[in-house]
Amino acid sequence: MRYVRMRHIVISLAVLAALLPLTSLTDAQSKGTIKIATQSPLSGGQAALGEGIKLGAQLAVEKFKGNLEKMGYKVELVPFDDQAKPDVGVANAKNIIADKDIMAVIGHLNSGVAIPSSEVYKEVGVVMISPANTNPVVTDRGYPNVNRVCGRDDVQGKVGAEFASGTMKVKSVYILHDKTQYGQSIAEFFKDDSEKKGVKVLGFDGTEEKSNFDPLITPIKAKNPDVIYFGGIYDQAAPFFKQTREKGVKAKFMGPDGMDSSDLAKIAGPAVVGMYYTSAAGPASALPKAKTFVEEFKKKFGKNPEPYAAESYDAAHIAILAIEQAAKAGKLTREDVAAAVRKTKLSGITGDIAFDSKGDRQKAQYFVLQVASDDPQKWGDNKIIKQLTIAAPEGKKS
Repeated sequence: MRYVRMRHIVISLAVLAALLPLTSLTDAQSKGTIKIATQSPLSGGQAALGEGIKLGAQLAVEKFKGNLEKMGYKVELVPFDDQAKPDVGVANAKNIIADKDIMAVIGHLNSGVAIPSSEVYKEVGVVMISPANTNPVVTDRGYPNVNRVCGRDDVQGKVGAEFASGTMKVKSVYILHDKTQYGQSIAEFFKDDSEKKGVKVLGFDGTEEKSNFDPLITPIKAKNPDVIYFGGIYDQAAPFFKQTREKGVKAKFMGPDGMDSSDLAKIAGPAVVGMYYTSAAGPASALPKAKTFVEEFKKKFGKNPEPYAAESYDAAHIAILAIEQAAKAGKLTREDVAAAVRKTKLSGITGDIAFDSKGDRQKAQYFVLQVASDDPQKWGDNKIIKQLTIAAPEGKKS
């Protein structure tokens, strides 16, 4: 019996010894998990654009993670719902920096959420690449970990004012904004440049109203402006535009890239057909490599990409390239990834991307578009009236 037991022990040890090298090899090949986070509204009135940001990043991560996986890393996308609320974005940001596997953040949609959230990211140097935040403050702070692949409101506002005065031949305008950091800022840039061009500003008001706009519409109708400009987001602007038309106001409508969503047509219907809006996001027809992207997006998610989905795709692609570079150099820290992002250049689906010393895209595209239909499915058919490529403003010299 002792001989049999000893024989069993010897065999067991031999089997264990044979398995040990395999276990060690597997451990050596697995270098851990790399996470890329998104932050955007995935619930509430602005979820259409926020979901597009998440899905654009998801498509890029799935497509470009292969090299990192060959190096032994598991790569994951972790989406966060900031609800378009600054306090929620900041709370999410604190959870993001606490998870040391998260090496980059793609987001946000709203500048008023991005700016306070990026103050949290800065604490540990985790890089943020924004696909959609256009407020100048985002990059003018000069943080080494904050970048954006879209344009800026101080340029977009001028593009809108130039179009209104030069092409539309507008003589008067009434301006509203939503009191957010994004909406008020873009409205002020539009106002200042319009006044410089001789356009009379009949009113400049902020409102947080979401449903009953009668108190605003009555004085606007009395002043009879050529154009009503709304600085804000489509979920608030759409019911305003609809009620304004129902009250018999004949002014033309205009707004910034916050209008750029198929939900504007879905909510407002015929009221917004023919209105103009500026955008820092190129529609599919204007993107250099849009066809393949749109096909892949529709095949994967069963719907057309919303504005800023393409920018999110490029932003996530840049993040992966930078993480690869840091990993190859043996310096896979958040600070090293942030430094690599700032140096990364990409010929992306939204064009050539390179960052300046502030984190702005060196040359960004700006568009003036016109709503072609009240069918949300035809939002991608909106007419490009004007397309410009403009260098980012230089930073303030100390």
